[in-house]
Amino acid sequence: MWTGALLWKSVACLANAARCGRTHCYFTGPFFLLMAVGTVLHSLQILDLGTNGWSWLGLMIVGGTGILWVFTEKVWGKFLHPKGKPENLLSS
Repeated sequence: MWTGALLWKSVACLANAARCGRTHCYFTGPFFLLMAVGTVLHSLQILDLGTNGWSWLGLMIVGGTGILWVFTEKVWGKFLHPKGKPENLLSS
């Protein structure tokens, strides 16, 4: 279930980044994809995270999402502007 949910979130974020340019989506989309890969590797016991592996993955997902969301939007603002479009055209 984790892998499916993370893949869904990744696709949703990447689509949202392309559609409206929300800053954190450019970072959280690939991050969720990476975490989906991590869940698959851990479930297949290729990536050994110990007896608390699912807890570590959960903390990384929640913590990483929060950090990426807050940090990227504080640094670059809420929206990244599409290439070649002035800021004032986006508000109309």
